[in-house]
Amino acid sequence: MTNDAISRRGFVGLGLMMGAGTIGAGLAGCAPSTGSTSAEGDLSDTGQAVAEDWLGAEPQIDEIAETKTVDLLIIGAGNAGLAAAATAADLGLDFMLCEKSGAVQGARMWIGAVNTKYHDAASIEVDEGKLLNELARYASFKCNQRVWRTWIRESAEMIDWLDGIMGAEAELDTVGYDHATGGTDYYVPPIQHMYSMDADDRNSVLEAYINAKGHEVSFGHELVKLLREESGPITGAIFATDNGYTQVNAANTILATGGYPANRAMVRSLAPIITQCVTADGFMPGNDGSGIKAGLWAGAKMDAECAPMIFDRGAVLPGTDAGYESDDDDACFQSTYGGIGQFGMGSQPFMKVSRHGRRFANESTPYDFICHAAAQQPGGVWCQIFDANAVEDMNRFSTVGCSKGALMPFMGGAPIDETFADELERGFVVKADTIEELADGLGFTDNAKSAFIEEVDRYNTFYDNQFDEDFGKEAFRLSSLKTPPFYGCWYGGTLLTTVDGLCINEDMQVLDEASNVIEGLYAAGDCSGSLFSGNYPEYLVGCACGRTVTFGRHAVKHAAGQL
Repeated sequence: MTNDAISRRGFVGLGLMMGAGTIGAGLAGCAPSTGSTSAEGDLSDTGQAVAEDWLGAEPQIDEIAETKTVDLLIIGAGNAGLAAAATAADLGLDFMLCEKSGAVQGARMWIGAVNTKYHDAASIEVDEGKLLNELARYASFKCNQRVWRTWIRESAEMIDWLDGIMGAEAELDTVGYDHATGGTDYYVPPIQHMYSMDADDRNSVLEAYINAKGHEVSFGHELVKLLREESGPITGAIFATDNGYTQVNAANTILATGGYPANRAMVRSLAPIITQCVTADGFMPGNDGSGIKAGLWAGAKMDAECAPMIFDRGAVLPGTDAGYESDDDDACFQSTYGGIGQFGMGSQPFMKVSRHGRRFANESTPYDFICHAAAQQPGGVWCQIFDANAVEDMNRFSTVGCSKGALMPFMGGAPIDETFADELERGFVVKADTIEELADGLGFTDNAKSAFIEEVDRYNTFYDNQFDEDFGKEAFRLSSLKTPPFYGCWYGGTLLTTVDGLCINEDMQVLDEASNVIEGLYAAGDCSGSLFSGNYPEYLVGCACGRTVTFGRHAVKHAAGQL
């Protein structure tokens, strides 16, 4: 990518394409309980009452305007669905790809894959066993290692296949892997592959690919329910369309409908940590959990714990708390930073303090960790501080993944004030010539202001001594706060998606409450589960999108009897 290939404003929203994060292990009550109800419809216990608030009863449809029959039904034209459709087109299958909106969904930039030809060219060998166990450790082994193993073993072939369709060579991003990336001994091999910015809209390319093979996306098809008689196989689905309800009969159905970040009721019930630390929307608005709900109505099992993907970039004005603006079902978070987006500076490991003016955690951690820590602080937000040497500091920090995108606007030598002119004008970034003035601009008063000034002095001492006495941050990720002007910005988390979903086996077949296969039903992407628990392993950049594309292909191959 050339230095001018992306504008500053484009960079601010770049994280929307970079996927793919997040809550502390041990959070209980995240999965719905879908047990039996009494004759009067009362739920048998309090836990089920919470689930009923968002799950509701399966819709009953009396009139079908049109019926279609295919061998394979794919629901959702996003990263998983389009990979599945392109694979089905390759295999010459009779399939239908249904999408509720009027266009294919956006593609995530980085695609995680293991031991590809690009690894070979870079003389890098990923330890597959160590990676498998690192992923499981991150989830506290609340996952299915066989499912993870499918991605590890098949992702290299997936990249080869994508290369042929994209008409371009992917790039293995290895920048920033010269240093350890956390205070803990994480295993962080480079696995993220990406295509050029001009060609990165993979989903549009995949749409054109299936069009060229004589297939098209059936837009305006909103999933209502899956078709299943008693405990038999899934035999298709019913969709709401402009012409009424359409029934599609299919021998096999693949759910690729995304997670539930846009469903406020599901978020509040399944992932309450989100409302405690998130300030900004960064998700696809169509990801409303409809596929997960349809699967549950059909008897599927859902992950026992939630796994929202939260990035530390939800810039807010001073005084703003985390959480939704209201209790309404269509409420946004308190600040969506100009609509929907992220302010990438938040992911840089600069000094961060709470409203008390004190540091509260090691700032050199995966994105969601600081968000979780902030949930225990006033308002669920934090303030980040840097000085005129910020660009030099960021180069030294050498972060991995999309956080290093914060350097892009500075590649041409643009000064901080020019780069953040809009943020400064709107009050998201506060600038001052002294630390005391900065404290005033950021809203610190009384004891909090005194604590903030003292904390800056203490942090400068840590930098001078190259040793963080309080939280053990790596020395190369410390920075001084001595050179004016000084800058500060308040943040909460940005919610990108959720990655807990319907339980699946290694062939992407959906499982019922007894962990038996529901014949005829597959799930891939964020509506599927069995991999993440509590959060998203952000340092393994692209693993979510990588498994999504890989699993979309695998599901089709398995349904077609190719595996």
